Amino acid sequence: MRYAIYFTPRQDEPLARIAANWLGRDPFGAATRPVEAVGELSAAEVAFHTASARRYGFHATLKAPFRLASSETEAALRAALDDFALATPVVTIPRLVVSQIDGFFALVPEGPLPALNRFADDVVRDFDRFRAPLTEAEIERRSPDSLKPDEFRNLCQWGYPYVFETFRFHMTLSGRASLQESPRLRAAIDSLFAQVLQRPVPVDALTLFVETEPGAPFMMLSHHALGRRPARRTA
Repeated sequence: MRYAIYFTPRQDEPLARIAANWLGRDPFGAATRPVEAVGELSAAEVAFHTASARRYGFHATLKAPFRLASSETEAALRAALDDFALATPVVTIPRLVVSQIDGFFALVPEGPLPALNRFADDVVRDFDRFRAPLTEAEIERRSPDSLKPDEFRNLCQWGYPYVFETFRFHMTLSGRASLQESPRLRAAIDSLFAQVLQRPVPVDALTLFVETEPGAPFMMLSHHALGRRPARRTA
């Protein structure tokens, strides 16, 4: 079993609904849904391009998937999330835009947001005590030879290469696409998300996700609203 600390919009928010329809699954349950054709992409093409992102659901990674440390419990992790959320203000992203990162498409902030980066840094640092050390096999799965020195250092120290100075807030929408496929995929994503991306996105909660067994879909386990004592919802 692995846990992860993510941000995802509430299930009833327009951005979450559109992303769930695009990916063929939302993170509030394991069930998939039929995807539909978008623009020039057939339903089969959408399903192909979203396959790798579908298992994780629509989210932004704050604390990457980890096994729970032997000295910690799920109950303690949830309690710590409640405490952190109570003391942490909401960070608002004025606008998300579509971007291609290493071949895959994602939603990213339109410009630099130091407050968002500090928030992500705090999550990584404050919850690292709950993370079991990576095994050699887990390190190898990250293809360490392909990482830059600072990314490899982060992997060894924090369990994930892309934290602190290498962090980039992003909400993944596809797997890697070739140069030939990218324009049609980009056009479909732009057409589907254009209207909803005109609205600010409040990063207003931490969501605890769980992968119950290797390869299983990641699902929402508990939701922790920022800036006030939450009435915690559980899946």
